[in-house]
Amino acid sequence: MENNLLKVNDLIIEYHSDKKIVQAVNGVNLELNKGETLGLVGETGAGKTTIAKAILRILPDPPAKIKQGKIFFEGTDLLELSEKKMSHIKGNEISMIFQDPMTALNPIMSIGKQIAETIRLHEKISKARANIEAIKMLELVGIPGERFGEYPHQFSGGMKQRVVIAMALACKPKLLLADEPTTALDVTIQAQVLELMNKLKKELNTSVLLITHDLGIVAEMCDKVAVIYAGEVVESGSAIDIFDNTAHPYTKGLFDSLPKLDSMESRLKPIKGMMPDPTELPSGCKFYDRCPYAVEDCKSLGAEKKEMGSGHYVLCRRAGEVC
Repeated sequence: MENNLLKVNDLIIEYHSDKKIVQAVNGVNLELNKGETLGLVGETGAGKTTIAKAILRILPDPPAKIKQGKIFFEGTDLLELSEKKMSHIKGNEISMIFQDPMTALNPIMSIGKQIAETIRLHEKISKARANIEAIKMLELVGIPGERFGEYPHQFSGGMKQRVVIAMALACKPKLLLADEPTTALDVTIQAQVLELMNKLKKELNTSVLLITHDLGIVAEMCDKVAVIYAGEVVESGSAIDIFDNTAHPYTKGLFDSLPKLDSMESRLKPIKGMMPDPTELPSGCKFYDRCPYAVEDCKSLGAEKKEMGSGHYVLCRRAGEVC
């Protein structure tokens, strides 16, 4: 327990809009230890970003409502804290890299001032000292300090992402929430950013919750993985468990849909169909309509949580039989 940094218990989140209720997160449980990287994997709309925003308590209210659950950070339930106490945790102890660096930066403020402003917001230091610290952070992420006074439009997409990472790490947080930090980048810059994040993780001993749909990034970055489908964790465990001992049909489908260099297959194997409408989720297994191994019990009785090995859990009635 002393090594545990983050624990999410039975989290349920809904969005209320136009007389409909979007069931975005449905009973999610997660655990992250100090110094680890946990990857959240799944299709767009699975609820990954909603989980991260709930941890940082930046969900828009309305329409978002946390209906149930607890989010423990170093033993303290973040959902029970006042706004004032939570404001001290944001940036200082938990920080977030948002998905699009183009919209995360203020276009009319120099990048150096934006980082310095973040530092001064959380630390009682002078403007001159904050500027010095901002320059150090820029250099830490591979940007020359002389570019302190330049504006976002003077930077490439990869450089903007480095600036966003510098802002997120400016106060040396214990937990970094990274929401698809390489989605908008080309392959070369993506590799550089991932290498940078790994380097900073080791230097600052920061734990990372990495949101992605790229299994290659998961293999390179993550110690543990949680596969999210329709707001549920359908499989979780170590990266080795997920890659080498795949137990859920959805996880298997994700791997089967990837191109393989050693395969003679002429076509990929996509997962048929679409995720269910989050405003009308089925009562049984959420993956039933898309699962090639489904039987009637899956629909009528629902999915069953099973432990396939130490710390390796899967939400599937037929796990161990078909995958």
